[in-house]
Amino acid sequence: MNEAEMQERFVALVDENPINRAILERLPDLRVDDAWLVAGCLFGTVWNSFSSRPLTENIRDYDIFYFDPDTSYEAEDRVIRRGADLFADLGVEVEIRNQARVPLWYEERFGVPYPPISEARTGIERFVVAGTCSGISSAGEVYAPFGFADMFGGILRWNPMNPTPHQFEYKCGTYLERWPWLKVVEKPTLVIAP
Repeated sequence: MNEAEMQERFVALVDENPINRAILERLPDLRVDDAWLVAGCLFGTVWNSFSSRPLTENIRDYDIFYFDPDTSYEAEDRVIRRGADLFADLGVEVEIRNQARVPLWYEERFGVPYPPISEARTGIERFVVAGTCSGISSAGEVYAPFGFADMFGGILRWNPMNPTPHQFEYKCGTYLERWPWLKVVEKPTLVIAP
């Protein structure tokens, strides 16, 4: 399959997962700008399909990224509470995060700074594993900065745009527990200062 065919198949699989479909249909009702369904609910759906498993199996949560220059906790909390009501009947965990706020807490949680960003897409570009960098908007716009070859090939490769290479092995381990056929092909080189 070429890149366009993989993207077409990706969109079809995402839509076949009934939870993804419901979230994307309701996403405009969240009333936030630059909103994307991202991460595990997308690549997990693809990997479940390739594993002949139910499309919703092994998906821990459904992540929504959006961008709002108001980085106050209160503004994000209002969106999270609105989302809790909006998605309550789906019976899954939906995690909603304002990407403009990520630089405020990232270093404390992961030990390294996170450069400021100006759009939600930048958050999608920074996932630890390159082939998992994907998002889809309610309008059907797809963003996969590294394409779909790694995702469709089950290849786990470190994303050099991610500031936490020390998280790579952990992430790969969680993926391999759920989809053992995946292949780790490139690990980051960690330089430890004396």
